Amino acid sequence: MKKPSGISATIIKASGPVAKAEVSTEIDASARADGAGFISPPTDLRGYKRLVNHSSILPQCIRAYKNNIAGFGIGVRYKEDVEETPEMKAEWDKISEVLEFLNMDQDTKEVFEDIIEARETYGIAYLEIIRNLASEVVGIEFINDIPSVQKTSALAPYVDIEYEINGRTATRRKKFCKYRQQLNGKTVFFKEIGDPRVMDYRTGDYGENIPIEYQANELLEFAIGTEPYGEVRWLGTVLNVDGSKKAEGLNNRYFSEGRHTPLMLMINGGTLTDDSFEKLQTYMNDIKGENGQHAFIVLEAENLDSRTDMEGETKPTIEVVKMADILQKDELFQDYLDNNRRKVQSAFQLPDLYVGYTTDFNRATAQSAQEVTEKQVFQPERQSLAWIINHKLLADYHFKYVEAYFLEPDISNPDDLAKILTIANQAGGLTPNKAKMLLSENVP
Repeated sequence: MKKPSGISATIIKASGPVAKAEVSTEIDASARADGAGFISPPTDLRGYKRLVNHSSILPQCIRAYKNNIAGFGIGVRYKEDVEETPEMKAEWDKISEVLEFLNMDQDTKEVFEDIIEARETYGIAYLEIIRNLASEVVGIEFINDIPSVQKTSALAPYVDIEYEINGRTATRRKKFCKYRQQLNGKTVFFKEIGDPRVMDYRTGDYGENIPIEYQANELLEFAIGTEPYGEVRWLGTVLNVDGSKKAEGLNNRYFSEGRHTPLMLMINGGTLTDDSFEKLQTYMNDIKGENGQHAFIVLEAENLDSRTDMEGETKPTIEVVKMADILQKDELFQDYLDNNRRKVQSAFQLPDLYVGYTTDFNRATAQSAQEVTEKQVFQPERQSLAWIINHKLLADYHFKYVEAYFLEPDISNPDDLAKILTIANQAGGLTPNKAKMLLSENVP
């Protein structure tokens, strides 16, 4: 009898420790790039700007983001609430000076307002970074013409970069993008922020012996979403924005191309005499203002019957027919326009109060709308921008004790505070110093 075949297992041992890849293995988007590696935007970004310019709601939504995220200014605070030391005070003075003079033409918070406006319009915005010889950021410039900038995907090779975390220095490997701006027949190249290599801004090539006057600056991008050029927040409502524009155009053309004939004269069995026609024309021309008050008109008609028999004569009749029912009494598509407006606001998560479209609100509803919008929309955006300032713009200053943050409005409710103070006082748990502290923190 034949023996059954046996099952064998072989154990293969590695000759050394198994190492994990320390770099990203994601497939990049180079398939969508041109021969030079630059990715073309999926659509002409200037079309977004035209839609915003002709919209009756997008400018208000973008302005609400701009004013409420960065409009209250940029502040400085200590990372920990401890007693101030000379080192902490020195860092406070340094970061305050840096933030104040990052741009010599406008306030730093206004630069970030421009960034937010451009990002909400195009889906992406850029900031040019200027460093001194110590690699510290000393200047920022907003790139005005967003559609003129193109980028590559992250390009090989990987570059070792150092960063500081919790007081110690670590090294990571990263690939960086290239940027180029083409405008009026000129081309300028930029490197991605944090790229330690030296680039020639005329050619986009890396090198070691590039003169300092030809060394490229860095670009810091602010994109919505994960697409190479971001996605506008209101992308899903593009048809609504365009439809509202066409509806408004139809209403506007009514005044120049619409029909305004208020009545019609119907004459049966005859025609107006020449004298009556002239009187009617003069009356219609002069009816405006005081000339038309208490006036009346007499119309005469003549018979057109040319019969020669002796039958009874048929008299012509004049009938006035009102045509006001076919006139456009108010704008068309009011419900359609209002629904489109609400859809766009929903894309921005903004209540009517922030875009000036409501009058029927009281203090309670306004307070609730502000609290919800602050927590769900504006505060996360401020925190995201503050992280970029502290970990990208100011990273090479190695601040240990201080950080920058965006100021926010006071949304506390004095009525609620009064109730809390009253209850705490009645329970005997409120000291004068505690009451003074609460009042100083919550009463502007």
